[in-house]
Amino acid sequence: MVDVFEEVEEQLRSDRYKALALKILPWAAGALALALAAAIGWKLWDDNRLKAEAKASNEYSQALDAFEKGQIAEAQTLWTEVSQGPSKAYKALALQHLGGLKLQANDTAGAVKLFDEAAAASPEPVLADSARLKAAFALLDTASFKDIQARLDPLTKPDRPYRVEAREALAFAKLMAGDTAGARGDFVVISISPDAQDGARNRAKAAMALIDSGSAKLVPAVAKAALALPPPPQPAAAPAPALELPQQQDPTAQ
Repeated sequence: MVDVFEEVEEQLRSDRYKALALKILPWAAGALALALAAAIGWKLWDDNRLKAEAKASNEYSQALDAFEKGQIAEAQTLWTEVSQGPSKAYKALALQHLGGLKLQANDTAGAVKLFDEAAAASPEPVLADSARLKAAFALLDTASFKDIQARLDPLTKPDRPYRVEAREALAFAKLMAGDTAGARGDFVVISISPDAQDGARNRAKAAMALIDSGSAKLVPAVAKAALALPPPPQPAAAPAPALELPQQQDPTAQ
């Protein structure tokens, strides 16, 4: 009898497992299908992203070639197309070039708008701060010191890539606002800063000498004419060729 009961119990247990398996199977199959769909979706998304980056890289390079050959209208068309694409890094670069073209056309407001858009679009701090600094340079002659300071102060922090250039621009803004002592203090910091390049240190020393000689009014014109931002680097995440960006018109020379 014991064997009979054990056999019946085993059969009942087997039936319960089968019933449980039949209940779980649809959920397991659904989860597997969902995981498979997610993997396929991610692969398609990644493939599309790489294609978009490659397309943006190609069009951006063509725009650079056209710009170097003096074909400004073609370069502008290509940069505009890149700026409307999904690649954030190339979008930021293209917007900066378009902003430079606006400056050449004496459209400061239009240039600043594009520089601000480039900063907002950039996924990389170097590209973003490059655009922010160009916007501040473009406004240096026309905006109030309060507005210029609001743009430049964050860029002077120790962890920002263009902190020396931002401090230099802020010194010019202080000088134009009549704060000679504040400007000289900034130039002193730049002249001894290990982060500053030789050009920045030399400009700072020359500015200090002009201030000390009573010729402070000459400093903005002389220093701004010499001041130029390094070109923004190529975005590291994109399969772009190693190209050196052409120097556009210096925003501070307006």
